[in-house]
Amino acid sequence: QVRLVESGGGLVQAGGSLRLSCAASGSIFTSNRMVWYRQAPGKERELVAAITSGGSTSYADSVKGRFTISRDSAKNTVYLQMNSLKPEDTAIYYCNAPVGVTSYWGQGTQVTVSS
Repeated sequence: QVRLVESGGGLVQAGGSLRLSCAASGSIFTSNRMVWYRQAPGKERELVAAITSGGSTSYADSVKGRFTISRDSAKNTVYLQMNSLKPEDTAIYYCNAPVGVTSYWGQGTQVTVSS
């Protein structure tokens, strides 16, 4: 069974940190390209960070310098370290694994940043 399970969300004060995890199972291998998205209430889902199979990373301008995407291939897990959090980072964060023509999604984890 193909699954992506996010964890690590929660409530944090502005300036704080959280680390999100995305554990993959089934035929998804986090050594391939993996992406973190987020969706705030009333807004479109947006790409936050991505990591390629070669380890190259990219970030949305709004999170550059504050968020870091990484992976542990042995654990088949991708992480999103979020520092200096702002209230505008409040959203549901989703892990995504594009595999061929299929795009797999996790259930999402809520991140709430209070001011």
